Amino acid sequence: MSAFVYIMASQRNGTLYVGVTNDLVRRVWEHRQGQVDGFTKQHGVKMLVHYEQHDNFESAITREKALKKWNRKWKLNLIEKGNPNWNDLYDEVCR
Repeated sequence: MSAFVYIMASQRNGTLYVGVTNDLVRRVWEHRQGQVDGFTKQHGVKMLVHYEQHDNFESAITREKALKKWNRKWKLNLIEKGNPNWNDLYDEVCR
């Protein structure tokens, strides 16, 4: 079963959120609709700006934990390496 690590943002260089899920489309949709109480809803974090697919949930969780420990600059660099314009990647994952 594959799993995804993802980073969402409130805007370019805005508030960031790192998460893990087995259903990226559903989970991002929940964040965007404000169905997830907590940090993302409170801070208006609705743009999917980075994601990675993993072969199993264990490796995804390991990666998520590592990213959560990264400093902000490293996370920004990761986003900009793969998504320099900070496009919302939600439509891309829905295809």
